[in-house]
Amino acid sequence: MRVLLSTIGSRGEVQPMVGLASELRALGQEVRLCVPPDFTDWVGGLGFDVVPIGPEVRQTAKAGGQRVAEFTLEQRLALIQGTVATQFERIGAAVKDCDAIVGGGALMVGARSVAERSGIPYVYASFCPVTLPSPHHAPPSMGLPTDETADDRAKWADDARRWNELWGGALNSHRAAAGLAPVTDVRGHLFTDRPWLAADPVLGPWPGSADPTVFQTGAWIYPDERPLSAELEAFLAAGEPPVYFGFGSMRASEDLGRAMIASARAHGRRAIVARGWADLAPVDDEPDWLSVGEVNQRELFTRVAAVVHHGGAGTTATAGRAGAPQVLVPQMYDQPYWARRVADLGIGAAHAPSVPTEDTLATALGQVLRPEVVARAGAVAAEVRVDGARIAAQRLIAGG
Repeated sequence: MRVLLSTIGSRGEVQPMVGLASELRALGQEVRLCVPPDFTDWVGGLGFDVVPIGPEVRQTAKAGGQRVAEFTLEQRLALIQGTVATQFERIGAAVKDCDAIVGGGALMVGARSVAERSGIPYVYASFCPVTLPSPHHAPPSMGLPTDETADDRAKWADDARRWNELWGGALNSHRAAAGLAPVTDVRGHLFTDRPWLAADPVLGPWPGSADPTVFQTGAWIYPDERPLSAELEAFLAAGEPPVYFGFGSMRASEDLGRAMIASARAHGRRAIVARGWADLAPVDDEPDWLSVGEVNQRELFTRVAAVVHHGGAGTTATAGRAGAPQVLVPQMYDQPYWARRVADLGIGAAHAPSVPTEDTLATALGQVLRPEVVARAGAVAAEVRVDGARIAAQRLIAGG
C-alpha cells in the first residue's frame, strides 16, 4: 500500500503527519508526503518521498507581516484561488500510484477532490476537537466578525456559510475542470462524514464520546530520537530545571524574549528560550538563560520545571505527555481551546488573550510552579496515550 499524506501549515500540522508516516513505514507501507517547502529538507532527510506544496509559511511569524485575518475580502479570495489551484496541481501529481490520501488540517481543500478523481479513499484528520462541528462547542475563531450572542449551532451554521462563500467558487471551478460534480456544502465535503480526530482523548476528548461520526485515534506523535546538543546538556546540568519558553511558528514582538527571561528570574529560575519562527533575539549576556533553535521537545520537556508556549496542539500534547506544568499564551484558532483544557485539567494556566508581559508571565508561572500543579501534571501524563499514530496507521491499512 502506498499512502499520500498532505498538509499545509506550520510544524504543528506537519509533524503529526510525519508521525503517521513513520508508523505506516514501520508497518511495511510506502508513504509520500506533500508539505510546505519549509519542511521538505527535514522530511526528505528522514527518508520519505516528499513533494513541496504551496509557498513557504515561515514568513507569517515575522512581526510587521500581514496576517490572513487582516486581509481584505479581495485578498482572501485571491489567496484562496491560488491555494486551491496549487493543491489540485501538486497533490494531483503526487497521487500517482497511491492507494489512499490522508489530508491533515482544514486547509486541505483540494485533496478530497483529487482522491475522488483518482478513485481512491480519502481520510480527513483534525488535530483538535474544537475544529470539528459539534453542538457541544462553538467553532474556533478565524479572526472574522462573529455574533457572540448567537448559540453554538447558529455559529456553526454561519461558519458553514462562510466556507461556501470563500471557498466554494474556487473549489467548484477546479472540480468542474476535473469532470467532478459541484459541492454545495464545502465544509462538509472537506471534513467528510467520518473525520478522524488525531488528539489525545485525555487532553482533548471528543465531546460526544459515543458519536460514531468521529473516530478519535489519539495524537500522532513523531518518534523524535535526536539527542540534545552538548550546549543544552551542559546548561541543564549546571543548575535546577529551567523554564522553557517557545512560541513556535507564532508572531512575537521583540520585547517578548526579555519578558520571558525576566519572568523566570522573578521566581529564581533559569530560562531556555526557543527562537522560533519569530527569531527571538538575545537580551543580555547573563549565564542564567540559553537560546535554542529546533530541539527535541519530547526529551527536553521531561527535564524542565515548566513549559510556556503558544498553545499549539503538538506542543500541548508533548508537554502533557512529559508531565511538565504549562502556561499557554493563546493567539488564534485552536489555541484558546488548549489553554482552557490545560487549566480545566489542573496541569497549567491559561494566560489572558493579551500581549504577555514580565508581570503577567511571572504571575502565571507562580500558579503552575505550585507543588499541587506539578503533581497533577505528572499524574495526567501517565494517562496520555502514545499509540495514536499506530492506531491510525492500522485502521488505514485495514481500509478506514
